Amino acid sequence: MANGQWYPPEWPDRIRALADGSLTPVAPRRAATVLLLKDTPDGPVVHMLRRRASMAFAGGAYAYPGGGVDPRDDDRQIRWAGPTRAWWADRLGVDAAAAQAIVCAAVRETYEEAGVLLAGPDPDSVVSDTTGDDWEADRAALVARELSFAEFLDRRGLVLRSDLLGAWARWITPEFEARRYDTWFFVAALPEGQRTRNASTEADRTVWIRPAEAAAGYDRGELLMMPPTIATLRRLLPYGTAAEALAAAPACEMTPVLATARLQGDEIILSWPGHEEFTKHVPTASSTTTASPAPSTTGGGSA
Repeated sequence: MANGQWYPPEWPDRIRALADGSLTPVAPRRAATVLLLKDTPDGPVVHMLRRRASMAFAGGAYAYPGGGVDPRDDDRQIRWAGPTRAWWADRLGVDAAAAQAIVCAAVRETYEEAGVLLAGPDPDSVVSDTTGDDWEADRAALVARELSFAEFLDRRGLVLRSDLLGAWARWITPEFEARRYDTWFFVAALPEGQRTRNASTEADRTVWIRPAEAAAGYDRGELLMMPPTIATLRRLLPYGTAAEALAAAPACEMTPVLATARLQGDEIILSWPGHEEFTKHVPTASSTTTASPAPSTTGGGSA
């Protein structure tokens, strides 16, 4: 039975175009996404969104709250707690301004899409309730880019709690994809008192699900996911609590994973270095002997 790997039907033609030089890769946009965790008697669960089927990119796939960096996220220093920007720059493999922007994007997008805010009045606390009309007005202004994240924090008298995040992985969209992202994945625990909700216009469903259950659904072809999503999800499996996952984050490898495509005989071989389970064998235009793997159409809710 086919698994739930997201595989757009246009990829073979785009791979061939990249190989023959008729396709010029677009530059990837920096992005961040968060695996939000909470503990239950049966172990930690992770918050996932199902992207609307109408979405141009990864429609119907399950993913995590996340999105692109807002250029204003690095235009000035913001209220900040936790490891320094220099520490994050070293951890994420970028300069200090970019590190601030990526961490800001992770926190901002989690608030925009899930209503969860990793910030507090001081470096040792976190807000316990983000519900109410005034909070919703600020969230909507962030989504519309009418308000920068720095302005939002200033208005609320809050500091960003970068210590509540753990860098988990980094994946770059393949060169043959029309929409490309250089995405940093983070883990974080749901702050006490806060609740998630589906605040994203891009998702038609949200779930809290055990990583093992989600991975099994993917393996059965029931949950559609992009390779970075299922790979980062599987990395959660050994941990019995959210705190254990966060404690493991500093040891996580952050070398970017970038898919490659190469011609070999009558096939194009698509592979993700270090992740053999995602390898695809795509026939060339002249091949009639090898069947192309069909994309999964199951699943039912981003990175």
